Amino acid sequence: MSSAPIALFSIAAYLGSASLIGWRMFNRDLAPVQVLRQTTLGLGFLGLLLHTWLLYQAIFSHAGLNLAFFNALSLASWTVVASLLISSLSKPIENLGLVILPLAAITVLLDLIYPGVGFMSEDASWILKLHVLLSMLAYSLLTLAAVQAVLLAVQDSYLRRRRPNTFIRSLPPLMTMEALLFEMIGIGFVLLTLALLSGFAFLENMFAQHLVHKTVLSVLAWMVFGGLLLGRRVWGWRGQKAIRWTLSGFLLLILAYFGSKFVLELILHR
Repeated sequence: MSSAPIALFSIAAYLGSASLIGWRMFNRDLAPVQVLRQTTLGLGFLGLLLHTWLLYQAIFSHAGLNLAFFNALSLASWTVVASLLISSLSKPIENLGLVILPLAAITVLLDLIYPGVGFMSEDASWILKLHVLLSMLAYSLLTLAAVQAVLLAVQDSYLRRRRPNTFIRSLPPLMTMEALLFEMIGIGFVLLTLALLSGFAFLENMFAQHLVHKTVLSVLAWMVFGGLLLGRRVWGWRGQKAIRWTLSGFLLLILAYFGSKFVLELILHR
């Protein structure tokens, strides 16, 4: 079956789920919350299932794993959406989908329009494959943390001005939002640590492999998130300081992987 119809259905499901989240958040008093929540998650999981099929077709082949730029971007968004939807079954974080699901839809569209080739051989070591898996999981949780930080900043700003609207009232309490933020960062930091350790295990020549920028930026991101967790534990950091550190670490992480990959593949054609 052609990938185009599946991609379009996946995009429609993601956007439909995001639209329901927005409608529920901005019209909370009018919405049958539980029914809408179930429908929202159902559409999200449908989009994820179709996205899974697309990734399987695009990435897995006899020559190895095709992790070209847009394939990798789509895989990263799939990991983020999967983490969001699974976590939403037990925690009140589905509102993050208002931002994440449309972005995932965009990556599906880009992967459909711009297919590429960038194989990881089937003979690649298990450490390298473990490194890729851990990196994706760390990226997904820290992406959720970054979106959570943005929502926390908006919520904090409105509450400080004592002007909570329907959107703000639909979010969990500020303390709950902050606790969820640090939970995501804590787990993401552990995964990022393991990803870096597994990366160093297979890294033979950082400069010859054109990985120096990725490695340095990843380590800097690790230091930022580690510093934030230390500051939280020792000095009780929270609020705006926690938000700034979270977004700074996330920006470094984005530049580390996708910035380096964009330059190498789409500009330098390596």
